[in-house]
Amino acid sequence: MRIESSAFKNDGAIPPRYAKRGGNVSPPLSFRDVPVAAKSLVLIMDDPDAPRGLFTHWVVFNIDPVAWFAENTLPSGAREGKNSWGEPRYGGPQPPDREHRYFFRLFALDCALALNDGALREQVETAMKGHVIDQAECIGRYAPQPTENALGRH
Repeated sequence: MRIESSAFKNDGAIPPRYAKRGGNVSPPLSFRDVPVAAKSLVLIMDDPDAPRGLFTHWVVFNIDPVAWFAENTLPSGAREGKNSWGEPRYGGPQPPDREHRYFFRLFALDCALALNDGALREQVETAMKGHVIDQAECIGRYAPQPTENALGRH
């Protein structure tokens, strides 16, 4: 299984329009080689380089296995969990100090998750246990831009 974005290459720079202060637009994402047995997908975007530890930027679950993400659009029927800002939506990169890595992790599940919108990442991960049949990841990098304010970035 693969996850890709037409906006940036794997391990490449994420354009500023997808950053929190650059428009906070979610990037386009496509999936390939999803297992036929998959009933739903989960997407988790996080930053392991955040000063206070792992920072979650986006949680999306119950994604149709044949879906894809157009720029700034969720696939029909997909549900969003809360990010580390406590918001049930995409929160783009906003590193406070240096270039950070942003992992887009995709999980294929053998079921849909019985969770409501706004579920916490921990709830999604608990519900996924024993149901992951494949996974993939794509990494983007983002560094503070000269015009960005240094307060409150992750």
